Amino acid sequence: MKNWRLNLLLILFLGLGVLLLIRLFSLQISKNDFYSALAQGQQNILEAVLGPRGKIFCHDKENLIPLAINLNSDFCYVIPLKIPQEKREEIAQNLSQILNLDEEQILEKLENENFIKLKENLSESEVQELRKIRLPEVYVGKEILRSYPEKFLASHVIGFLGADQEGKYGIESFYEEILEGKESFQKGERGNFGYIFFPEIKEVAGEDLILTLDYNIQYQAEKLLEEAKEQFSIEGGQILVMNPETGAILTLAEFPNFDPNEYSEWSEDMEIFKSKVVQDLFEPGSVFKPITVAAALNEGKITPETTYYDTGQVRVPGGTIYNYNNAVWGERTMTEVLEKSINTGAVFVEKKLGHENFLDYIERFGIFEETGIDLASEVFSENKEFKKGYEINFATASFGQGIQMTPIQLARAFAAVANGGKLIWPHLVEEPSFLSGSYESEEVISQETASKLTEILISVVENGFANRAKVPGYYIAGKTGTAEVPFEHKRGYHKDRTIQTFVGFFPAFNPQFLVLIKLDNPRTKTAEYSAVPLFQKIAKYIIDYWQIPPDYE
Repeated sequence: MKNWRLNLLLILFLGLGVLLLIRLFSLQISKNDFYSALAQGQQNILEAVLGPRGKIFCHDKENLIPLAINLNSDFCYVIPLKIPQEKREEIAQNLSQILNLDEEQILEKLENENFIKLKENLSESEVQELRKIRLPEVYVGKEILRSYPEKFLASHVIGFLGADQEGKYGIESFYEEILEGKESFQKGERGNFGYIFFPEIKEVAGEDLILTLDYNIQYQAEKLLEEAKEQFSIEGGQILVMNPETGAILTLAEFPNFDPNEYSEWSEDMEIFKSKVVQDLFEPGSVFKPITVAAALNEGKITPETTYYDTGQVRVPGGTIYNYNNAVWGERTMTEVLEKSINTGAVFVEKKLGHENFLDYIERFGIFEETGIDLASEVFSENKEFKKGYEINFATASFGQGIQMTPIQLARAFAAVANGGKLIWPHLVEEPSFLSGSYESEEVISQETASKLTEILISVVENGFANRAKVPGYYIAGKTGTAEVPFEHKRGYHKDRTIQTFVGFFPAFNPQFLVLIKLDNPRTKTAEYSAVPLFQKIAKYIIDYWQIPPDYE
């Protein structure tokens, strides 16, 4: 009886064993391909051996000029766990003398850290001295350092390579994957259950980037901002130079700037790394009036000769609009509205256009969307307060108050006027081969409207408040703006703060250059005395530099 029970148990165990073997065979052999593929799909963690990071260049008329390069560098490091306690003081003393470092600080690190990089970018003499003393606990390693040979120049465009070896801000961040050179792909092999794809990495050198920036114009613009700091005590400023036909950015200068080689020295105020051209919203003021006029011209609601009578103020539900300095202009044409920068005239134009049309054209000019510029972290405002539809909001927006945008959005809107009505793509990298397709320009206004508005903007420079922008022999189209600065967390505006702007393009009838000057709180009354003279200087420089033929004698 007992043997019968024992035999039954043995049979059961043998049966379970056979089932287990069949199951293992199914998992490990017959369905091996399937489960391998499944496991790899769940464990898609890839590591790559990278080639050298791509370099960044700008250019002048003839040469490429490096803005970001890679340098081979030696560094000294120690591993404290390998250093006996009795030898640490002697080693610290030797290293202090060779590397010109504080001996006590070295000793402190030897007590607290497992790996210490004592000094990087060693000189040849330091390397030789370290080799002479032959301390087995002290090592010389090699690394590749990112270097920015032009230091402060175009720092907001370039950004920098962080300690984690990832690009921060600017081009370094936006084109991180292209510059880094990492490229993954799937290698396919046929298994019992079809193709199984195994993720692999191939080593790829980072692609070099050639920027559209012109070195000499960029240098001149940054020099002018430094002068503006001295002359006007600006808190900040930006100069943008762009080809209005192609969207290529020739200059993007900002003050204050920083040295990306020593970015940690500026890290207490991270705001300095942000590009205000693409990351700072502001109310532009009267420089926005041409956009309002462009919309009404395009809809046939006004002509340059249309007149209205200014009494110095206009009442709308929610408030009263006044002209700058409470001026009263009487009967004026639409051309004179822009020449004299008359606020009530802009309100008149917006009313003729109609709120719905006005809102539609602002959207068509790209004010409610990103421009797509190839710089990291571009921002835009949905302008929710303006879109609430109050009469006072439409009135103030007609002359650029109560509506927000970035400088690059404003520049792109003006470029549409300069190039005959097309909304273009502002960009900083020349012919990027890794971008598929091309940007298709959208028509915002007709070429006829653009021509009429250009003639008005020429008259603003020839006869209006922007006459300091004139360059003898050339027709220049442009408009000033002196905007009040709103409080951050409550309604209303600062009484003693302004943003002063000028946007202009030239030669006006065949524009090759569009220039935006924006100065943050200069110590002048209006842009006529600050941004406009700066524009004249850089326009004159560009004309001479590129030897642009004059429009007239």
